[in-house]
Amino acid sequence: MKTYTTEKIRNVALVSHGGAGKTSLAEAMIYTTGAINRLGKADAGTTTTDFDPEEVKRQVTINTALAPVEWSGVKINLLDTPGYFDFIGDVSGALRAADAAVVVVSATSGVEVGTEKVWTYADENRLPRLVFVNRMDKENANFDKVMDNLQEFFGHKVAPVQIPIGAEASFKGVVDMVSMKALTFEGDGKKVNEGDIPADLADTVESYREKLIEAVAESDDDLLMKYLEGEPLSDEEVVSGLRKGILTGSIVPVLCGAATENIGTQPLLDMIVSAFPSPADVAEVIATKAGSEEEVAVKIDPNGPVSALVFKTFADPFVGKISYFRVYSGTLKGDSQLHNSSKDKTERLGQVFTMLGKNQINLDQIPAGDIAAVAKLQSTATGDTLCEKSVAVEFAPIAFPEPVTTFAVEPKKQGEEDKVAAGLARFLEEDPTFRMERNTEVKQTLISGMGELHLEIITSRLASKFGVEVDLLAPKIPYKETIRGTAKVEGKHKKQSGGRGQFGHVWIEFSPLESGKYFEFEDKIFGGAVPKQYIPAVEKGLREAMESGILAGYPVVDIKATLYDGSYHNVDSSEMAFKIAANLAFKKGAEQAQPVLLEPVMYVEVTVPDQFMGDIMGDMNSRRGRILGMEPIDGLQVVKANVPMSEMLKYAIDLRSMTQGRGSFTMKFDRYEEVPAHTAEQVIAEAKAEKAEVS
Repeated sequence: MKTYTTEKIRNVALVSHGGAGKTSLAEAMIYTTGAINRLGKADAGTTTTDFDPEEVKRQVTINTALAPVEWSGVKINLLDTPGYFDFIGDVSGALRAADAAVVVVSATSGVEVGTEKVWTYADENRLPRLVFVNRMDKENANFDKVMDNLQEFFGHKVAPVQIPIGAEASFKGVVDMVSMKALTFEGDGKKVNEGDIPADLADTVESYREKLIEAVAESDDDLLMKYLEGEPLSDEEVVSGLRKGILTGSIVPVLCGAATENIGTQPLLDMIVSAFPSPADVAEVIATKAGSEEEVAVKIDPNGPVSALVFKTFADPFVGKISYFRVYSGTLKGDSQLHNSSKDKTERLGQVFTMLGKNQINLDQIPAGDIAAVAKLQSTATGDTLCEKSVAVEFAPIAFPEPVTTFAVEPKKQGEEDKVAAGLARFLEEDPTFRMERNTEVKQTLISGMGELHLEIITSRLASKFGVEVDLLAPKIPYKETIRGTAKVEGKHKKQSGGRGQFGHVWIEFSPLESGKYFEFEDKIFGGAVPKQYIPAVEKGLREAMESGILAGYPVVDIKATLYDGSYHNVDSSEMAFKIAANLAFKKGAEQAQPVLLEPVMYVEVTVPDQFMGDIMGDMNSRRGRILGMEPIDGLQVVKANVPMSEMLKYAIDLRSMTQGRGSFTMKFDRYEEVPAHTAEQVIAEAKAEKAEVS
């Protein structure tokens, strides 16, 4: 592939709700431009951009894939993104690297939850966009209904530039309302015939063209004056006004087609080339000086110093780690050295290349504005900045959503724990929305992600790539125990079995501490009742005993132990004897000092549209939640609450169900609280049953 100048590059993310046909559209564009010679099918697992075995098996896009195509002397870097919420992290990275977005909407389903979400993400990234109404050939396809739907959700800046000729099985082409021509497609869709507008569509075309001209006129003051004075706009003025409106975001044009039949692909490519911004139109991006908060403007200039942002990492089983990056300034060449300003480390770059799906295409150089990839970087992760050391700029990291679902993983075969950890660590490198931790309290390896499907796919890939099979289990709740009363108890360990015996004797007072203090030990021995050399052993015995409480075997916290009396034997006393005595005292004291069970309580923020507020509040109450407050943000309601962790294990799934996927939430640990008596009884019974099963 030849090197294109910055002005001749378009970086375009394809985004949608799952199932709208993004991958089929990407395939049609790759095929139409001649990058491949056979049109693959998503349901047959033969598309260029869905090449991961899991994608082929499940027929869903899991990873953002890059596909550079050439059209009318311009290079279009297509980024085919996932449509399901579980893989939204890849969408965040792609939208950061793109300069514009094609929002794909199904002609049968219209605007769906995912459409709203990707629209919001595109707004956050200030991306110009167009809508492609796909699947016009399918049963129940209805362009007019989808058009009303789009304007209802996103306003009247959404304006059609095409309408379909026919629908469902009779769909054969589109009317272009800029050129006022009918375009029909033959054979494999590569042959386009221009003709007159069918007579039966004349009124519809007139009505929609009026809406388009109105939107175009509003994008430019001069055009608006001309329009208001009743003068017709020329085709050139419509084209220039349309481009201006798209770049400023005041117009979102709507095109239509059928990707699987390759109908409407060529006009879409023409629109991307003529109306979408090149990186040169973007002109500059804001970064900070490395190590400071001082902002600097980085000019998108191929002659400047090199700076680039890594927006995706992919673990290839053959090549190793592949880092996808976008060059913002300068011209990057392979076999060079760059500074990772995010990590303050030097990286050696080997051969640079672009990816057409899974196939590498080597490149000599990557000019400002272009997207490419490099393999085997040592320290660089997604979101890191690579630049010349003399420049030392840092681009703002990509904002990835926090994980919402957690499971425990256990290997199916004993002794494979290390292999599991090593395999999962590889996925941490490529997926910023994935987390892994070893929880020592519950002795489980916990993995967190954006949903159950997300984690299922990670464990499935763990089996296929690293040969380790695991089970996904509900995580154990890290309960704790404490006391609410005080108790003075005796602990005596005396053993005589011939030869030297064992003797340790203590009197200890146990009392509660305020939450978070964990443990306090006080020595109040007078007159050497317990010799000084044995006092550390008493404290150690207590600390060890606290690891397993008397109610359900959970760790004991927030307790004060005061050693105030005891006795010893000149010959038989030892550190071990006093440790055992302290342990006995603890068990007796904990039992007498009103022991209670504590549970972790989370701080939760749930963001939902107004109409779901009643359901959310009722559901929170059913989860033993305590509502702390509500506040409106950007037309949505944010409910703040404290909820026990045990009630939140499947909340991600339940929230999607309650809000049709429109709700989101964040959750973090807040504090420990006493478990209500009836719940505590259940937890204690379960813990005892589990212990009996193990023994």
